[in-house]
Amino acid sequence: MAGMRAIGYDFDYDEYHSYVHGRLPYENLKPDPVLRNLLLSLPYRKLIFTNGDKVHAVKVLSRLGLEDCFEGIICFETLNPIHKSSVSDDEDDIEFFGSRSTNPTTTTSSSEIFDIIGHFAQPNPTAVLPKTPIICKPQEHAIELALKIANLNPQRTLFFEDSVRNIQAGKRVGLHTVLVGTSQRVKGADYALESIHNLREAVPELWEDHDIKKSEVAYPAGKIAVETPVTT
Repeated sequence: MAGMRAIGYDFDYDEYHSYVHGRLPYENLKPDPVLRNLLLSLPYRKLIFTNGDKVHAVKVLSRLGLEDCFEGIICFETLNPIHKSSVSDDEDDIEFFGSRSTNPTTTTSSSEIFDIIGHFAQPNPTAVLPKTPIICKPQEHAIELALKIANLNPQRTLFFEDSVRNIQAGKRVGLHTVLVGTSQRVKGADYALESIHNLREAVPELWEDHDIKKSEVAYPAGKIAVETPVTT
C-alpha cells in the first residue's frame, strides 16, 4: 500500500483494511480465559498497539473475550488520522482510540509526486526515493508517537511483539521488550516467550516486585500462541 501511495495513487484506507481484514478467518478465534485472567491480574496500564485498524483490533479482542482487558487501542487511524493523500500537520492533536484529527490538513499535489516510473526507467543515482507518508511499526517514529499519545515512559514500559523487527525498533527507543512466539531470544529482546500464557513464569517480578506497580504495559494485537515451555 505504501509503495503504491508513493507513486501517486490515492487510497481509502478504511476500504483497504476492510478488504484485507474482511478475508481473515475470525471465526477460528476462540475465547481465551487463561489469557484473560493473566491480563486482569496485572496491576498495570495495558494498551493495544497495532498496525491494523481499530475495527480489526476490536473484532479480535471481542472474539478472544479480551475487550475489557485494555485501557485503549493505538491503531492505524491513531497514527494516520487522515484519509487518502492528506497528512495531519499537528500530531499533538491526534486523539486516543484512533479518532480522526479535525485539524487543517495539507494534501500532496500531483506536482509533488515522485516520478518513480521514470526513475527506474532511467535510474538516477543521485535521486532520493520518497519516504512513505504512512506511520507504522517498525518505524521508530511510530513507536515514539504511540508512547507520546499514551503518555508512557519507554523506560517503564514492557513491549510485547511477535515481530523481530518491531522488537528491535522498540529496543532502540528504550522499551523493555518481550518477543512472543518463540523461546529463542534475539538481539533486542529482553525476554522470549513461546506463548504469552507463560508470562508469569518468565517475568514473575511483574507480580512480585511492588516497586514496579506504577509501570505501564503496552501489548500489540496479534496471534496468541498455544501454551508451551518458555526460556528467558
